[in-house]
Amino acid sequence: MHLHAHDHAHVHSHDHASHAGRTGNARRMLLALIANIAMVGIGLAGALLTGSLALLADAGHVLSDVLSIALGLAAAKVALRPATGRGTFGMGRVEIFAALVNGLALVAVSAYVAITAVGRFSDGHHVDGAGVLIFGAVGLLGNVIATVILAGGDRRDINLEGVLRHSFADALGSLGVIGAGAGIMLTGWQPLDPIVGLVLAIVILMSSWRLIREPVEVLLERAPAGIDTAAVGSSIARVPGVREVHDLHVWSITSGFPALAAHVTVQATHRPDDVRREIERMLEGEFELSHTTLQVTSEPLLQIEPKSDR
Repeated sequence: MHLHAHDHAHVHSHDHASHAGRTGNARRMLLALIANIAMVGIGLAGALLTGSLALLADAGHVLSDVLSIALGLAAAKVALRPATGRGTFGMGRVEIFAALVNGLALVAVSAYVAITAVGRFSDGHHVDGAGVLIFGAVGLLGNVIATVILAGGDRRDINLEGVLRHSFADALGSLGVIGAGAGIMLTGWQPLDPIVGLVLAIVILMSSWRLIREPVEVLLERAPAGIDTAAVGSSIARVPGVREVHDLHVWSITSGFPALAAHVTVQATHRPDDVRREIERMLEGEFELSHTTLQVTSEPLLQIEPKSDR
């Protein structure tokens, strides 16, 4: 790594996610973990008693939530560790890896449920509709409680958001289970159970998309969603005194922690420090970019050669 010392280089510190906010998120995730562990037990018992694939799929999804919340709590704890000599940004990006693992786990659960559902259409398996309805209602209550707890946290935290999406998908799954139980009770049509299982597989797969896309974008250091890099560059160029902007980079260190670096050339008639401060005010006000590293240089004054008397 090559370092340049420069009189006008300036680095802003940025409190991208407060310690209190992350601690509050961790408490909410712990409560949701306890609720999900209870629901796994209830769902598995219901699946065994009723023979329902929908209940089994729902319990399997909740089990993936238990694992994801445990992973999320571990990631949140690691992310609170302060920056060190080698880890100058801290451990916040551990949360990105945790969210990616959660998304991939959802894909695996979706594939398993879909394959099992397809097999159930031809095996003539009998399901107790009344039992499915009762256990589905209990599961829905638990999912609603867990979702409300998580939704009250800081939604900018992609790790919390990942766990919340798991929980919300579980609530939808419980609604599907209730529908299957009620339908089997009213009509006696057994294929409703694997049909709901297949629908659940699709819902689970859809909920995994953001959890895979956003962490990949962070790891590829793409510009955060909602920030137009070209617009940022144009706004910097319009600041009075700016002659040129180049080497502009906008990326995310972790969720909720956007960063910017750029080299700015300032007209010789303006003070570089004044222009830099104005750029920083503009970036924070217009784009909510407060972690900025700006290398500001002044263009050289034109030298006029004196006329010779000869």
